Amino acid sequence: MSRTKTSLLAALALLSGTSAAALVSAPAGAVAAAAPCTVDYKVQNQWDTGFTAAVTITNNSAAKSSWSLKWSYAGNQRISNGWNAKVSQSGTSVTTANESYNGTLATGGSVGFGFQASYSGTNAIPATFTLDGVTCNVDGGGPTDPGPTDPGPTDPGPTDPGPGGPKAANPYVGAKVYVNPEWSAKAAAEPGGSRISNQPTAVWLDRIAAINGVNGGMGLRAHLDEALTQKGSGELVVQLVIYDLPGRDCAALASNGELGPNDLDKYKSQYIDPITSILSDAKYAGLRIATVIEPDSLPNLVTNAGGTNTTTDACVTMKSNGNYEKGVSYALDKLGALANVYNYIDAGHHGWLGWDSNLGPSVQEFAKVATTNGASVSDVAGFIVNTANTSPTKEPYYKVTDMVNGQTVRQSKWVDWNQYVDEQSFAQALRDKLVAAGFESGLGMLIDTSRNGWGGTARPTKAGPTTSVDDYVNGSRIDRRIHAGNWCNQSGAGIGERPTAAPATGIDAYVWVKPPGESDGSSSAVPNDEGKGFDRMCDPTYGGNARNGNNPTGALPNAPVAGHWFPAQFQQLMQNAYPPLP
Repeated sequence: MSRTKTSLLAALALLSGTSAAALVSAPAGAVAAAAPCTVDYKVQNQWDTGFTAAVTITNNSAAKSSWSLKWSYAGNQRISNGWNAKVSQSGTSVTTANESYNGTLATGGSVGFGFQASYSGTNAIPATFTLDGVTCNVDGGGPTDPGPTDPGPTDPGPTDPGPGGPKAANPYVGAKVYVNPEWSAKAAAEPGGSRISNQPTAVWLDRIAAINGVNGGMGLRAHLDEALTQKGSGELVVQLVIYDLPGRDCAALASNGELGPNDLDKYKSQYIDPITSILSDAKYAGLRIATVIEPDSLPNLVTNAGGTNTTTDACVTMKSNGNYEKGVSYALDKLGALANVYNYIDAGHHGWLGWDSNLGPSVQEFAKVATTNGASVSDVAGFIVNTANTSPTKEPYYKVTDMVNGQTVRQSKWVDWNQYVDEQSFAQALRDKLVAAGFESGLGMLIDTSRNGWGGTARPTKAGPTTSVDDYVNGSRIDRRIHAGNWCNQSGAGIGERPTAAPATGIDAYVWVKPPGESDGSSSAVPNDEGKGFDRMCDPTYGGNARNGNNPTGALPNAPVAGHWFPAQFQQLMQNAYPPLP
């Protein structure tokens, strides 16, 4: 068959919505023998805004134990999910690689995989394919070009991505955010709770059972179905917390998880894969899914896994076996391949990573995880800071550059030589460092403001006295914790800024990831079937440890297990909200 005839048939097939093919086999004769590899790229099904394709690679060179096929699109095609290959995309460039079970490719052998993608305008077949750096199909004149095609009468046009189309620069802009009806009902049932019960909060998938729903509660599909109802004709963001790593939260017993340190395969097959499968359902393609990836995990590897007085054996184990890194990379890879998913990696908070000695290694750790084990920086929409923490978004009455009687405020006991005093300045600086380290320039940051308002009668109204750096900082700071290392059910905390899109440069949104009223951990040991232990940092009678300077914890009494409803805390958060509630 001549190239011209193949091109014509391919174009006709694409127009008819059946299947189209880039050249796979070369014409008869000696041409096929000269080709180092051939690629059969077939569009199997096509509709107005998307298509599925099957790709077959034939290796005519030396046998391979692994392989990687690459191509670039001329249009705005965006692959959302694949099968039988690891598929990633950065801009128009696509990289595919073998799975663990299909890496062997003998001389003359073939291997196939498939994927689903979105597009608008035309859906031209890629012009060039390279297998491990070697161009395929060269002897046959390159892959078949179907020429300009008419995608049909419902073409949304190049400026309208349509559902599942190119990712938004900031998913929160122009979109509503999902209100979790389960949290909303609990909030509304509390006296005064109706003032905030309509606010959007994240859905925490903190164990495998949560995917299908626990104790009659809503599972992931139920939440997504409800989100479609809330969405209407506009855009809507659903916020999901991905939180079930092997050996989870190695430095905080209150939030330990169900998986052991070596349960990486279970994490992949029973947790990430089912979530990915549900999210890839075409009915949810019109939702924007913002995922918060594994709170506390990577920061723990930086600060608590060796060489410091905060080291724990559990964190040493997780750094040694690499399962935090492998698990996060796997989640980024699988979830990031979906066109409507936006991954935000957890990056601790300023009171944890704000020192240069922690921040530099953290950036290196984040870059490592986003570029290994199948992940790429294109899988990362951004990072989130202050998840489930109470550090203020902005300290209004002092800044880290202030001087008092010739002394820097960094010298104060509270700041303790940190480079930052609040979350927004930390997030913006971290973003700059991440982009410099190779992350995409459009990287966005989220700040969890659900419990960092620090209003009420204890809130300062002006800068503190200048009698000393400590007096000045302590009199100025709205953060009324005993120590910045205190994190569990903090006394005096309040509701913070309401969820807001694009509130500042580099900040995608203020969000409520930790639902107000849900406990951080129990005040004393409570038997449970969730794998959650008792952490003394949640005990109001505990005198502290190295991570909080051996200070009292500042935790509220009578708290239930992490994630369970804590009415007293909810009431305090509303009372101390800032901006105040009506």
